[in-house]
Amino acid sequence: MRPEWLWALLPCAVLFIALWYSRKRAGSWSSVIAPELLQHLVGEQAAIRQRNYLPWILIAWLLAVVALVGPSVSKIQQPVHQREAALLLVLDLSYSMKAADVAPSRIDRARQNIIDLLQERDEGQTGLIAFAGDAHVVTPLTDDHPTIINLLPALNPDMMPVPGSDAQSAIELALELLKSGGIIGGRIVLLTDGVSASQTSSIAEAVQDAGAELIVMGVGTANGAPLPLPGGGFVKDSQGAIVMPGLDSESLTKLARRAGGRYLPLELAMNPEDLAALANNELLPGQERLTSSSRRADHWQDQGYFLVLLLLPLVLVLFRRGLLFTLVPLFFVLEPHSAQAQSWDSLWLTADQQGVRALEQGELERAQQLFDNPAWAGTAAYQNGDYEAAVENFSSGDSADDWYNRGNALARSGQLDQAIEAYRQSLAIKPDQADAQNNIELLEQLKQQQEQQEQQDSSSEDADNQDQQQNQDQGQDQEQSQGDQDSQDAQQNNEPSEQQASKQNEPQDSSQQQAQDQDQDSEQNDEADKASQEPEEQAQQEDAEARAQQEQAQASPEQAERDQAMEQWLRRVPDDPSGLLREKFRYESRQRQQQGIKPNNESYW
Repeated sequence: MRPEWLWALLPCAVLFIALWYSRKRAGSWSSVIAPELLQHLVGEQAAIRQRNYLPWILIAWLLAVVALVGPSVSKIQQPVHQREAALLLVLDLSYSMKAADVAPSRIDRARQNIIDLLQERDEGQTGLIAFAGDAHVVTPLTDDHPTIINLLPALNPDMMPVPGSDAQSAIELALELLKSGGIIGGRIVLLTDGVSASQTSSIAEAVQDAGAELIVMGVGTANGAPLPLPGGGFVKDSQGAIVMPGLDSESLTKLARRAGGRYLPLELAMNPEDLAALANNELLPGQERLTSSSRRADHWQDQGYFLVLLLLPLVLVLFRRGLLFTLVPLFFVLEPHSAQAQSWDSLWLTADQQGVRALEQGELERAQQLFDNPAWAGTAAYQNGDYEAAVENFSSGDSADDWYNRGNALARSGQLDQAIEAYRQSLAIKPDQADAQNNIELLEQLKQQQEQQEQQDSSSEDADNQDQQQNQDQGQDQEQSQGDQDSQDAQQNNEPSEQQASKQNEPQDSSQQQAQDQDQDSEQNDEADKASQEPEEQAQQEDAEARAQQEQAQASPEQAERDQAMEQWLRRVPDDPSGLLREKFRYESRQRQQQGIKPNNESYW
């Protein structure tokens, strides 16, 4: 049913009244012709014909509006457990999850069970929500289970911006994800060590109203364990006693029962049958009591499209009378929703929220363009490999994180000196930032390696230049000796010709013959000189090509060595996968505080 379309009856009523009033005046002739003459000039039948189409327009409009409302006379019953196999994992990241009453800790046990569940899951969309004092979406509903598994190790209680344990906001956020995804029902798995008694009723009612299924998995033991602090020691209450929060299995069991689900303790390894049924949205053992009759939902079947058949004869009648244009507005209201070109994300989400969603979905380039926040835009550009844009975006802030991120982007782009300076600026603001100090040491070591490599390159170039100079000197010596030898050969060749000319007593043409012989000898000498020079030039050219190839062969390993050193250094730069999620959670918490939304938490841990 779409009752909002009933508002379309108002224009119909206004149109009918206006047309009826105009026809009552018998058209525009009544303003210029006396009433006693109008009937004789126009004719009674013409006036009747002009008024006959009013009921047809009214009927056509009514039928179109009723069809759009979506009348239904029958119901279709569908059991809830046959709805879409969507699974939402809600992980408690309150400080009590750091307790080590189950090895190695509660949070480690919860993460491992989620990994086992995802590995067992065959198909269906899965989402992950983390909560402490407020709730945050880690991954929306997706089929990419490996991505969720890769993000799990980064989740820990220390990254949450608001302390506490607000399970109600996490469940409401999970139901909102199911609704926005167009999913009816769905299964929610809550992994926690306790829920406030004041939130139990609200959570159960919200789950039942949405038609979803809630599975509560308790993490920990009843005895509990101390909560370690990052700097050493344990969490204490206001009286100085060490806090040892235990598993509140009673409240969790009550919550699962009231929501129509089931409670599963995680003290030991999970039953394989329960794990498989839980992963694939099947009924768990012990849930047979939830019969299909108690978990059915009635869906009205839309049958308004049958009324379109009644509109066809009316369209023909109005077409004959030339009044089909009066139904033109109906074509605009009958357009399907898929023809809308407007982006709903732009209406309901800010640019930064759209960018976060694109970033979570792996659309790095689109996220980089969507973000208005320079820090988020720099993060997207850094992950996309656009380090110059990352440096530009990170340069807009002056906080310790901005300088640190700027140093990472500069280091990635090869600007080592600027990166070191950025890390030092970060340390000046936040001296206890160990990552920045480690990065400075790594960059200085890399600079020393590059300087040593450059010295080796310069020494090798000097040696090559000396070899080349020696080769040139040797070539000049060879040319000079070859020239002396050629001159001696020329003298020897000239002496026999002169002796022959003096010894022979021939007529006057002997002098001409002698000149011809001398010309031939000179040509032979020139050819000999050229032949002797060509091998020398060819040898010198081959030596130059060999030296160039040798220099290129030496430069390639050196360049490869520098690239390898850079790659090794980049691998040593600590990569904090939780940094992005931490900033995302912090940003969302600030947004909620600005909107006046206060966290609903009763306990610090």
